[in-house]
Amino acid sequence: MARTKSSKAWLQRHVSDPYVKRAQAQGYRSRAAYKLLEIDRKDRLLRPGARVVDLGAAPGGWSQAAAQKVKPGGSVIAVDLLEIAPIAGVTALRGDFRESQIRDKVGEALGGEMADVVLSDLSPNISGIASTDQARAAELAYMAIDFSRVYLKPAGAFLVKLFQGEAFEEVLSEMRRTFRTVDTRKPAASRGESRETYLLGRGLIRPPSHSARQRH
Repeated sequence: MARTKSSKAWLQRHVSDPYVKRAQAQGYRSRAAYKLLEIDRKDRLLRPGARVVDLGAAPGGWSQAAAQKVKPGGSVIAVDLLEIAPIAGVTALRGDFRESQIRDKVGEALGGEMADVVLSDLSPNISGIASTDQARAAELAYMAIDFSRVYLKPAGAFLVKLFQGEAFEEVLSEMRRTFRTVDTRKPAASRGESRETYLLGRGLIRPPSHSARQRH
């Protein structure tokens, strides 16, 4: 099947992307690793010994970068609907993080402890209709915030991707109701035309109780 002009343009841009070339040279699974690494340089999210949960992890670029940063003694739990090829220092769980059985597996992988960091680079299946895509992304962000209320340490950090649009302010307000501090990050590795933005929350205002965790 012949490629469309848009797919040809995307392929050309992808092949010439300096972050794609860096990822290939340095062995990262995706250029997205550099987004996390850039945010981490500024905000020091990932420290040796930290427990990290990565939502929407496939193909594993963020989990791979996080696993390197939390050594020695740390761990990364990667969750995605798609299968993730093995990564050293990463426990990969295939399934929907919103489902109770997957949440139970996350709890088991954490060994009864809470996460120091929850990452969410979740993205919906893109329809090309901006309002629809923004609404779907916002819904995933809400679900990730809910997850963090249950599995994140009160003093932990939560990083979530969101698309600029009508729902952005609503999700931002929810973040501010949930965390003591909320900052906006737009790493250089995000493509210029992309509407994606990252919100970083620290310090749960309403830390989860043990009983709340048991209900999930």
